Amino acid sequence: MTTASKITLARVVFIPLFMLLMYLSDFGTNLVLRYTSLAVFIIASITDYVDGHIARKYNQVSDFGKFLDPLADKLLTIAAMVIFCEWGIFPAWALMIVLTREFAVTGLRLVAVGKGKVIAAGWSGKVKTASTMVGLCVMIVFPQVEITNWIVVGVTVVTTVYSGIEYFIQNWNCLWDDEA
Repeated sequence: MTTASKITLARVVFIPLFMLLMYLSDFGTNLVLRYTSLAVFIIASITDYVDGHIARKYNQVSDFGKFLDPLADKLLTIAAMVIFCEWGIFPAWALMIVLTREFAVTGLRLVAVGKGKVIAAGWSGKVKTASTMVGLCVMIVFPQVEITNWIVVGVTVVTTVYSGIEYFIQNWNCLWDDEA
């Protein structure tokens, strides 16, 4: 297993720790636990950059890494959204939009792989991931500030929808049989 993949696995391990700390923070009222969970979330988010950088710089790109890296990103961000949804500060409809996009893009990638094609992460997908991670950090710091939460939800939904549409427009041909 490559160093990059080990770092990605560490991100996956951080997810239950982050969730536990958030739950124990008693809806964010315990500041020590809330800020500890923020630190865990930030470290986990930074590993997204670090593992990719190491994989490219040291030629450690692997099929396992290509599979696990985007999955780890999705699990981390969705874990935070689920907690915020439970706390009543992230609407379920927005979470459903995020989940729908993730399942749709994953399905598109699976179809492409079946045809021998690889769909690399697009720029808009990277912007979506980065802006979502930053926004979720803001929500961890200011969970009671309603306008901030709505801005984060808005940015998350807009970047999610935009990047999902872009993936499908750029890779539409993967959905159709070549024989037809």
